[in-house]
Order: sequence, then C-alpha cells, then structure tokens
Amino acid sequence: MKKIDVQYDFVVIGGGMAGICAAIAAARHGAKTALIHNRPVLGGNASSEIRMHICGADQHAANPNMRETGILEELLLENKYKNPNYSYSLFDTILWEKTHFQKNLDLYLNTHFTKLSVKNGLIKTVTAKQLTTEKTFVFSAPLFMDCTGNGTVGVKAGAEFMFGREAHEVFGDTSAPLKYDERTMGNSLMFESVDRGYPVRFIKPDWAYSYTEKDLALRDHSDFQSGYWWIELGGGHLNTIEDGEEIRDELVKVLFGVWDHIKNGGDHGAENHEIVWMGFLPGMRESYRLTGDYVLKQEDCVKISDFKDSVAYGGWAMDVHVSGGFEAQDEEATIFHPVYPGYAIPYRALYSKNIKNLYLGGRNISASHVAFGSTRVMATCAVMGQAAGTAAAVAIREKISPKAVMKHMDELQQTLLRDDCYIPLIKNHDINDIAAKAEVTASSCADGYLPENVINGTARNVREEINGWMSNSMSGSEWLRLKLDSVHKLEEVHVKFDSNLSKQIMISYMQSDLKLQVKGLPHELVKEWSLVFEKGGKAVLKMDFEENYQRFNKIVLPKPIECDSVKVEIHSTYGDSHARIFEMRLYENQRK
Repeated sequence: MKKIDVQYDFVVIGGGMAGICAAIAAARHGAKTALIHNRPVLGGNASSEIRMHICGADQHAANPNMRETGILEELLLENKYKNPNYSYSLFDTILWEKTHFQKNLDLYLNTHFTKLSVKNGLIKTVTAKQLTTEKTFVFSAPLFMDCTGNGTVGVKAGAEFMFGREAHEVFGDTSAPLKYDERTMGNSLMFESVDRGYPVRFIKPDWAYSYTEKDLALRDHSDFQSGYWWIELGGGHLNTIEDGEEIRDELVKVLFGVWDHIKNGGDHGAENHEIVWMGFLPGMRESYRLTGDYVLKQEDCVKISDFKDSVAYGGWAMDVHVSGGFEAQDEEATIFHPVYPGYAIPYRALYSKNIKNLYLGGRNISASHVAFGSTRVMATCAVMGQAAGTAAAVAIREKISPKAVMKHMDELQQTLLRDDCYIPLIKNHDINDIAAKAEVTASSCADGYLPENVINGTARNVREEINGWMSNSMSGSEWLRLKLDSVHKLEEVHVKFDSNLSKQIMISYMQSDLKLQVKGLPHELVKEWSLVFEKGGKAVLKMDFEENYQRFNKIVLPKPIECDSVKVEIHSTYGDSHARIFEMRLYENQRK
C-alpha cells in the first residue's frame, strides 16, 4: 500500500453538512484545505445512503424567517435549480461538485481515518486509508477539525469529551435525569415506498420480526411512503458505535417487520405499495460530544444569550429521543422540549478545550445532552461548520490557535455576516462597506419595505422587524439605486435577494414536507436583473444576469469601476409580483 505525505493548512475529517461547509468556508478565505470522508458520497445523513432531510431553526417552516443561509442556502438553492424532483443521487453530485471544484480545497472520498499523532496537546498528523486506491495518506497541518459525528478524532487525540446523559446538577438542565447514565439516542434506518397502481404482494422473510397494532400504538405509521425515523435502535444496552453492526442487523429485521404489518396486518391502504429503496447504513444521532471552552446548555437554548462570541444560531426543538428507540415501544418515541427560535451559539463551543489545534463540527460540538437534542440537526450543524471553517482561515492567516481567534471576534462575526450568515443580535458594521453611507432610492416601495432597509445591517426579516426593500407590484422593471458621497473605484458588489426564509427548500424523503415546498425555486427570488454603474448621471457599465438562482450574489468586477452610484434593475422573479432585496454592499480596494 503506497504511503503519501501531504501538507495542508486545515484538515477536515468528515464530509457531512458541517464538514462540507467548514471546508468550503476555509478554502474560500484562503486556507489550503483537505476534506476527508470515508464514504463514496458526501452529505452524511443527508446523502443518498441515508436520505434524511436537513432540519434546522425554521422547524419545518413553523418559525418564520429562520431558515439558515450562508453556504447551506447556496447548496440547497443549487439543488432546487438543478434537481427539482429531489433525487438524492443528484444531491450527492451537487455536494461533490461544490467541493471537488472549489479552489484551495482537495477532496478525499472513500478515505477512512485510522490514527493520529499528538505532541504537547497538538495534533501533528492524521493518517487515513483510501479504500478505492489502497493508498495511505498522512496529513500534516497546523489545524484539524473533527466532523466525524462520533468525535472519533478528538477522542483518539485525548480531547475531553462527554458521553451519555449528564445529571441535572452538572449543567442545571431541567430536562436532564437526576443521576448520570450512559444512555443515548439511537440509530435509524429509512425506506421509501411507491404506489405501483396495482396490488403488490409482500412476503415477509422468516428472520423479520412481527408487530401488531398494539405494538405500534405510539408510533404513527399512517404515512408509509417515506419511512420512519422511529425505526431506531441503540443507546440503551447497545452502544451506537461499538454495536453498530448488530444495531444495523436488528434494524433491518424491525423495518421488514413494520412493513409486513403495514402490508399484511390490517387495512392500511398499502395494497399497491412496494418498497423501492431501503438504507443499509443507519443514520446516527448521538455518541461522543467533545468538550470546548464553553458547553452549550438547555438554558442557553430557551433565550438569546448575549454571547460576545456568538457565531451561529439554532432553533430546532430539543428533540430528545427515547433511549433504546424501538425497544421502548411503551414510551413516546421522542419528547420535544421548546427552545427560543434563534438562540445564539458561541464560538467557544466549536473548538476543543484541551487539544489546542482541534475544531469541533457537527453533532460532536460542545453541548450538554439536552441542548444537543437541538444542535444535532444538520442545518444547525452546517452553519456552525461554516463559522468554524471561517475562523480556521483567520487562525491560519494570523498563525494563532483556535482559542486565540477570540481576539479577532469582531472580524469573524462581520466576515460571517458578509458571507450571508445570520448571527442573532449582531449587525453589519463593516467599515469597508461603502454602501452603508449611501443615499438609497427606489422606483417604488410597499408599506414598511423602505429602500434604506437594504443598508440597515440585517439581511433578513427578524420576527416582526422588516429589514428589506420590496417594490409595489411590478410594472415592467423595478429598480433600487445607491448614490455615493463621491466617486469610488468599486471592485465588488454584494446583493442579497429574498429567497423566502419562511418556507422549506431542503431535500427531503418525506412527502408531507415536499408538498409544503414550491416546485422549483422560491417565487420571491429574483430571476432576471441588471447591475448598472453610473457616474455623473450616466451609465458607465451595465451587467445583465438572465437566470439567477441564488439569494447571495457576489459580483467581483474584472477591473475597478469608477462610479458615484450603483443601480439594481429587477426585470423578473420566479413568480412573485414584487421585486425584493434584503441587502446591498459595495467594496473597493479588495485586490491584494
């Protein structure tokens, strides 16, 4: 087996949504990055191998204006544009494309982490074997990130960690047990069925289990097209990692037993239905959580804590599944503990407390068992991943540790906002944003949706607060103009359109969720638009964009343009009768 030594600035182990967003963010900000993933496709639980949907703070559109933006929004809008029928295999390709062709980023698929070396609390190397080529790679870097989900890198490196359910007294979590135990949430196996239009027989294998309606009394099985997350085992007498193979085998027996009940155990309306896909790789929920300089607690999830180092947010309920999963048939499958929709997540929870160069990503971030019930969902993991990856680029540039990035917190927060992330209570005050002092006018505006909202520092509506411009009903083209105080040599223009953050756009296996989505792109999103640079009342450059499908448009000009005003002309949307913009930014002196 060939051994290859490779050197990077930043090595991300684990290609789920957190790892993807972390790696892309770091690479885009100049860090030479490696993304290592031990499966043939990216996405983790959102891949075609497992097919879970990407939940987040919007709670399936129950919380208005709370959908996550940034890199995740970019990926999901790309998917809506190129994959309108929600094929998970096509989604695999989109994730591969975004990472494989990203400058400064090298992707290693089918590459399994096996060992590491640590010296004086620093990871020096990580070794991984690529199963398809039989090569062994030894990765050296000043910074690493554990996005394995299981905290595998951190635990092997000697990082402090948590496992199981902490006692109430440890963090003061009111929903925690009185005494500590090692119980966790379990692993799930999904399936998909289709209506063939004619009766389809199902012959139960002799190794499958049998269930009655009484056995499934607390497990809703009325929607049998989309599989069931509650086909879940592990976390009780079976360890979700060490007993993973046994759990998988048992889940297959449970799945076929449940399907036999649906098909042959009474009138469920499934006579014409047939399973067309079932997973053989269970989706994991909980194992090790790595300890950072701060542990997010239940109390932090029920309010907006004014952390000085807020870098991301959550909003999914603290969704704590019953330990043991399906074995606990006489208990509810999960309990939803409410949260504040838009609670802040601090940077200190995203790096290891004692391994000095290790970032934490995804479900193994520093959180109590109860708070983890909320932070574990993939959209929240994605925005935390982007925050950590962006911070890693700062650390590389400054040649400092993850902890020392705390001294650069304002820069980190402002960079995340610039990249279309949302951080509760933090507004844009980027001193390099020329638009902040512009005079803003528009062709028209609806009540409350004033033109000047596009420079007020917040690029989305927040609860009842309107932070964008919207025209009256479109009559031809609508426009918005930023008049500057003098002539500037502009090099970048940022425009953030409205992609309706109150509705779902995620890929999903659940027909009930897909029915809540519009077909194709959000109707509010701008499709055709122009960017006009003016000087002395005359246009000096006009750029036309015919088929936009992104919320965040970052226009990097081929050469500086002298102008004293910038005008956006909106010609059409994907169906809405208003032109909408949430934020405009203008930059000069960006070339180095």
